[in-house]
Amino acid sequence: MTRERKNCGNVKLMTPNYMTQSPDYHFADQLISRVRELGHPLCLGLDPHLGLIPELFRRGDMAATSEETPAAVEAFLLTVLGRAEGLVSVVKPQIAFFEQMGFRGLEVLTRVCDRARSMGFLVLLDAKRGDIGSTADAYARAFLEPGSPMEAHALTINPYLGLDSMEPFAARAEAHGRGLFVLVKTSNPGSGDVQDLSLEGGTVYQSVAAALAPLAARLKGKETGWSSLGVVVGATYPGEGQAVREKLPDAVFLVPGYGAQGGSATEAVAGFVPGPRGLEGGIVNSSRGILFPEHGDGQEAATWDRAIDAALDRAIDELGEAVSSGA
Repeated sequence: MTRERKNCGNVKLMTPNYMTQSPDYHFADQLISRVRELGHPLCLGLDPHLGLIPELFRRGDMAATSEETPAAVEAFLLTVLGRAEGLVSVVKPQIAFFEQMGFRGLEVLTRVCDRARSMGFLVLLDAKRGDIGSTADAYARAFLEPGSPMEAHALTINPYLGLDSMEPFAARAEAHGRGLFVLVKTSNPGSGDVQDLSLEGGTVYQSVAAALAPLAARLKGKETGWSSLGVVVGATYPGEGQAVREKLPDAVFLVPGYGAQGGSATEAVAGFVPGPRGLEGGIVNSSRGILFPEHGDGQEAATWDRAIDAALDRAIDELGEAVSSGA
């Protein structure tokens, strides 16, 4: 299905639609409402692999240490946001691709997140933070406090230092309506080395999911009933996703592994449940499959536009069909 795009050459900054300091703001309510409105759960991953940046946007040698590289990445990602504006509810920048460029890369990340918010996207920062005490508190302030330099609507976190390590993030999420996505069953082939280990009564990932239930209840939204405590469950493990859903019926899933990593749309929504407009309860990430599509590496702007538009439309249609047919 071909969708109408806005004129991306004149994107104006505007008051962010989805960032507010209102005590009534709730990440999951905002996210699920927007997904219902759009009819699909696509999350656009912003993973700017330097070696894959299309020729149209490349500057110099594209080395991480080159002063020209951050500007090229910024121009590329802002143009991608322009193609996706109004079509996708949430974007997920992966902080590592910006950190590799040093302070200039983090400046690019800040501006990309600011622009994304101004265009109405929810911003889920993929940083997988996990630490203890004052360090965890500093991470939580950096990403989840209103007005912080790298403010995001939601953040990925690692639970393997224990439940107490998540409390600074949970406190910010509760106070400011932010979202958390906790690593539970990831999409990488080696995830089972630890996550699938057997314990009394189940596996490690099942035990982590069960331990998160009180926090999920604490962050439950009044409007949709979904919790701003989300979990990461890979599309390459649909059966495990259903097991996690049994432990966390109200948690929003962040599903990596769809598309370029081999997971199908149907597998990606295996942990979703029936809602008022089809299956719901999560978002499905795609990054490389959209950012670097086939026939999208030339120097012609019109050719690149068509390639990325086609990749976006294909993911939207596949995921939209998966949630509608599975209801």
